[in-house]
Amino acid sequence: MKQRAIGNTGIKVSALGLGCNNFGLRIDTEASQAVIHKALDLGITFWDTADIYGKRGGSETCLGQFLGPRRKDIFLASKFGGPMDEAGTLRGASRKYIMSAVEASLKRLKTEWIDLYQLHHFDTKTPLEETMRALDDLVKQGKVRYLGFSTLVGWPFVDMQWTAKHHGLTPLTCCESEYSILKRGAERDLIPAMLKHGTQLLPYYPLASGFLTGKYKRGEALPAGARITKGERYQGMFVNDVNWDILEKLEAFCKARNRTMIELAFAWLLAQPVIATVIAGASKPEQLDINVKAIEWDLTPEEVAEVNEISKKD
Repeated sequence: MKQRAIGNTGIKVSALGLGCNNFGLRIDTEASQAVIHKALDLGITFWDTADIYGKRGGSETCLGQFLGPRRKDIFLASKFGGPMDEAGTLRGASRKYIMSAVEASLKRLKTEWIDLYQLHHFDTKTPLEETMRALDDLVKQGKVRYLGFSTLVGWPFVDMQWTAKHHGLTPLTCCESEYSILKRGAERDLIPAMLKHGTQLLPYYPLASGFLTGKYKRGEALPAGARITKGERYQGMFVNDVNWDILEKLEAFCKARNRTMIELAFAWLLAQPVIATVIAGASKPEQLDINVKAIEWDLTPEEVAEVNEISKKD
């Protein structure tokens, strides 16, 4: 398994990360156990979950149940800030909520520490200094080792880093964002800011919600049960003439090199200097075998440039 450094921590993790949002939601406990054990056996060491995954707590509970003594073998990331109740009272980034949220996650995960604790959604109602001081205290207490955020753009990242530096608090190590050959919004401001601050990106949806798997064909019915097939939001995001044109050119690129679309999607991301590890979920153990094989391809600078030209949008 290829290894990549996580920010400036000195820690290396697998170049392929495991997205754990399927656990307790799309797959049941037995299927979750099979995927967890397979990922451990394959040497996948970066695992990404959140308190809201799995119908609020299901994913963390599965991990706590099945990791056992092998918890020490992985770098475990979780998130807080999303709604954990119907009323919307258990959410946000206030000091009071952070302190209760981390204890709840630690209990579900059956662990004494979280390697990377990430703010899931920016909280405009709480002073940023309050949030950063609370997170810094968690690092000092040993309950959290590193900090990050998810699903945000460049200016909150810079604001959080400036706040940490100005007050002598723990800075962010990683940022998690949607990023793929077809979804390049992070390149506008987030990635330039991260490169400036020496922080790394954790891309999710590397396969553009499945559109880059190779199983979607123009003019054919969408695959049964697939994420894009079941979600109108994803169809609106990816299923259009521009993306069909790009997809067909990318498929020709892969065919000329006897490679798959999944290999290209992962290889392109890992060729970007800002990437730490690529987060990919799995609902079946055999999907992990495919994903692990896919990260073996190293694109040349010329191939990266060609893919960039193919996928360029006006």
